[in-house]
Amino acid sequence: MACSLRKVITVCSIFRKNYYSVVIVASNAIRLTCNSTYGSHYLRTESSISFENNKPGSELFSRQFCSSREPEKLSWGVSSNIVLLGKLESSLRNHNLEEAWETYKDFKRLYGFPKPSLLDRLLTEFSYSSDSRWLKKACNMVESILKEKRVLLRTELMTKVCLSLARAQMPVRASSILRLMLEKRILPPIDMLGMIIFHMVKSDTGMILSSNILIEIYGSSQQLTTKKSTCTELNKHDTLLFNLVLDACARFRSSSKGHQIIELMAQVGVGADAYTISIISLIHEMNGMRDELKKFKKHIDQVSARLVPNYQQFYESLLSLHFKFNDIDAASELVQDIYRFQVSHHEHGDETQPPKPCLVAIGSDNLRMGLKLRIFPHSLSRESVFNVGRNQVLVIYKNGRLVLSNRSLARLIIRYKRGGRINELSKLLCSIQKKGSVESSRMCADVVAACICMGWLETAHDILDDLDSEGSPLDTSSYMSLLTAYCNTNKLREAEALLKQLRKSGVIINASDPLLAPVSMCELENESKNKLKELGSMAKGELTYHIVEQMRVEENEASFMMHELNSSIYFFMKAHMVEDAVRAYRKMQVMKIHPTVSTLMNLLNGYSSLGMYREITILWGDIKRNMDSRKKLNTRDLYEFLLLNFLRGGYFHRVIEVIGLMKENGMFLDKWMYRHEFLKYHKGLYLRIKVSDAKNDGQIQRIEHVRHFRKWVGLD
Repeated sequence: MACSLRKVITVCSIFRKNYYSVVIVASNAIRLTCNSTYGSHYLRTESSISFENNKPGSELFSRQFCSSREPEKLSWGVSSNIVLLGKLESSLRNHNLEEAWETYKDFKRLYGFPKPSLLDRLLTEFSYSSDSRWLKKACNMVESILKEKRVLLRTELMTKVCLSLARAQMPVRASSILRLMLEKRILPPIDMLGMIIFHMVKSDTGMILSSNILIEIYGSSQQLTTKKSTCTELNKHDTLLFNLVLDACARFRSSSKGHQIIELMAQVGVGADAYTISIISLIHEMNGMRDELKKFKKHIDQVSARLVPNYQQFYESLLSLHFKFNDIDAASELVQDIYRFQVSHHEHGDETQPPKPCLVAIGSDNLRMGLKLRIFPHSLSRESVFNVGRNQVLVIYKNGRLVLSNRSLARLIIRYKRGGRINELSKLLCSIQKKGSVESSRMCADVVAACICMGWLETAHDILDDLDSEGSPLDTSSYMSLLTAYCNTNKLREAEALLKQLRKSGVIINASDPLLAPVSMCELENESKNKLKELGSMAKGELTYHIVEQMRVEENEASFMMHELNSSIYFFMKAHMVEDAVRAYRKMQVMKIHPTVSTLMNLLNGYSSLGMYREITILWGDIKRNMDSRKKLNTRDLYEFLLLNFLRGGYFHRVIEVIGLMKENGMFLDKWMYRHEFLKYHKGLYLRIKVSDAKNDGQIQRIEHVRHFRKWVGLD
């Protein structure tokens, strides 16, 4: 009796919140319950509902999906759950979210969850709201229902809520629902998953979560791996999903995470199209992986002319890496290939080859070992949303062709001049000029003019001579510019020699030119000054500007060596040649070359793949010593990888230390991932041991660190 009285008091207190609406709903309910036809129909409808795992003759709807308690009768003879359900339906019909939410809470407190149709309508209303408050409540509802009674939620409804959260730029909550669905072994359709990821990756935090979720979805499914590995066709939905995440990794400069996604593609057999290859090019450039990028070239050189513009980023990144490695020969060869490749396509037509997959090795050139990435260089999705080509400064698209920019031309000129290899520069220019385009002919004249403006008159003279001997002489204006510069700098002997050379070559010079007649030096210099005014405008030209800029920022020998050693460390670690990798790292230290993030990530990846967690703690000491002087090492990718490996190795003092540094630097921490990693390796660690049971101070600290971590990730 006392229990029943308490129940009535609770119900009455709930209905006092909105007496007027309750009276209206109650009166309607009385009228409906007086109708025996409706009453019998309601019972028939209620008893006919059946879900999975329900047997024939099961209990009524209210006992299955609500509390097991019997509905209480109000003083007017109507059960309270009918009144609450009626009020909830009315508020949803009127789009009154405040009232709907309060009524839902009252009903859940008394009877549990309402029927699925009302849950659907309530969650749909919340999802369509532009107010983040209602979106958060929708997320909380989904999480609660998934944990308590999964059968009440349809996959489509969870997907709708997740998409709404992603659109509203609430990636943490969207990822929470996705991960709960993954735990229940359900996921949205892949096209809808793509839409969710598309909105999530618009922010840095969303990129981090999306990449981690992608690894969780594809990396944890052996069945998926088997299915994809033998596929010979491109699955555009899978590829689009990976492209979205890879593109975000490149945009937010998370190159280490990007490389992890590339390796995942190879592991699960997801194919790469033209857009994927372009994004991979950018990520390899960030990581300094020239050898990895070079493996794509032979396949890309075979694509049709219409696809060439889509590989602008590939040629840009590869040329940039050649410059970073100070490999001027490889850079020159690539430049010639760019021009020669396009001319051959225009001469022989655009012969499109079928999009057959090609295999590109990751880490090892031997295809029998290591990972292999399937690429479809001829495939290009029309549904792509990527702006491939946003970072090009060395190779540009002009008049339907890929050509060198003035910045890359300036780098070539500087490198060849410093190496005393002007003859080879001339051969390169001659090779480009013979391709027949107007831009290539103008390029040679621009180089000569820029050298004159820089005061490199001897270099300009050598280039003119080389071009003449190759049968590709420039017009008279370039010679006259050099002649004028000689006179203006009082190099009259060189001026006379050039004039004789011009006459001997049969170059026709204006008869009124003072150089043709015996004139005084004063007259010659005055004429030179007049001609140099025209040259002065050229000195302000783009090519000359870039030469000056590149000389100012040109990398030194230590920088070139750093890229070479990083490449060696990556190769050795991939081949599990740890001692050789460590020797290369020690060589950097002896040469006083500061390690980069790529250096450290290459070492960490190698140690981690072999389970050498102790060596990672030793390397952590080096990293901390370098952090004081080099703030560039404070990257989230590096910290996250260290944190994961310290977790796996059980170094919880280091775990807490890295968490503190990440918080100090305002870096996002994916607690879900760290909690999952802890449960995977240390689920029952110290659960039954108290601090008082510890044998020494070290164990006391370890227990405290583990407890602190468990509390931080929400396990305690």
